[in-house]
Amino acid sequence: MMTMDAPAITVDGLQKRFGSVEALAGIDFEVAPGTVFGLLGPNGAGKTTAVRILTTILEPDGGRAEVLGFDVVEDAERVRLRIGLAGQSATVDPNLTGRENLRLVGRLAQRPRGWVAQRAAELLERFELSQAADRPIRTYSGGMRRRLDVAAALVARPPVLFLDEPTTGLDLPSRNALWEMIRELVADGTTVLLTTQYLEEADRLAERLAVVDVGRVIAEGTSAELKAQLGSTVIEFLMSTDPDAERAAALLSTRGGVAAELEGTRIRVPSGEGPRALMEMLRTLDADGLYPSSLTVREPSLDDVFLRLTGHHAEPIAEIESADPVPVGGGA
Repeated sequence: MMTMDAPAITVDGLQKRFGSVEALAGIDFEVAPGTVFGLLGPNGAGKTTAVRILTTILEPDGGRAEVLGFDVVEDAERVRLRIGLAGQSATVDPNLTGRENLRLVGRLAQRPRGWVAQRAAELLERFELSQAADRPIRTYSGGMRRRLDVAAALVARPPVLFLDEPTTGLDLPSRNALWEMIRELVADGTTVLLTTQYLEEADRLAERLAVVDVGRVIAEGTSAELKAQLGSTVIEFLMSTDPDAERAAALLSTRGGVAAELEGTRIRVPSGEGPRALMEMLRTLDADGLYPSSLTVREPSLDDVFLRLTGHHAEPIAEIESADPVPVGGGA
């Protein structure tokens, strides 16, 4: 059972294979109670597989995991009654109305009927679905279905909430509303595990982040700690042609002694020296007759961290290991 100072979620050496594909190769992390923990990674990294194991939809092939002190395999039913899940695809019943869907989730979570009705009305209003509340879900647009799916995960006010790319398909006002609701839930003690490829989302919400690639955690820390690994400054050069960009990147990497990243005609160079490093780089390029068409000096972003660690930009795409969602008893 969970003690006062115990992690809300513990993942220890978790492994999962799908045929010849190793989706999880022994990941480890802990999530403190009452915090937002972000899982970042490129498409197919294993984030959704981890969430599906933690929410008892899949069983691991190795390792173990606990939610609120309950083993996700041995105590699966207890875990389900204490969690909410909003997956990458809508889990609502298209033949029921929006209001009926939310009330059904509340009843499955064993909440009182009157409380469920009030909570459903509150969430319908919050996600701007009140006018469509009594229409069948099959008449909803994709964005409306996505908002209802997230609302369903919040009905029972679960102590642990899993949000697997929850804002995919949401417009900016709906996304902002969800972010605000997440902050309110955490302020009240809810623990949130969030997977996302919207790096702004992770930067705004998550106290700690783990970057996952090819089924392994390759970096973990706060957003500031991960950015600090790149230095205090990122310098970007835009060259006129691909050949010039290739020559410039090679020069900066050899003569300049920096780790220049090339992407098309754009060269990205993390640095801890700022203006001094910029002047040295410009002198190096000038000596070989190379002149940038533009340059930018800025602070590192999570996208820079993501690209450096994984070799990929973050992209809002569903993972290949995703499958049809299965409702979870506590909130989705």
